[in-house]
Amino acid sequence: MSPEKFEELMMTAMIAGLVAFMAFIVWDLAKKSKAGRFGTMILFLALGLGVLGFVIKTLVIGGLEGF
Repeated sequence: MSPEKFEELMMTAMIAGLVAFMAFIVWDLAKKSKAGRFGTMILFLALGLGVLGFVIKTLVIGGLEGF
């Protein structure tokens, strides 16, 4: 495996881990602040939009480079 491929795989794995950790933080924040169902949904919506932006950016760059 080339170093470039390893770095790409590790970056994807580490970002996925970071997103999962952020989801845990948001869930814990919603629970401790007693945000309720709607408040929790809004918190996760904000996190989800950030993750969606990252995924779309990755797909667009991959499409332009020809994967």
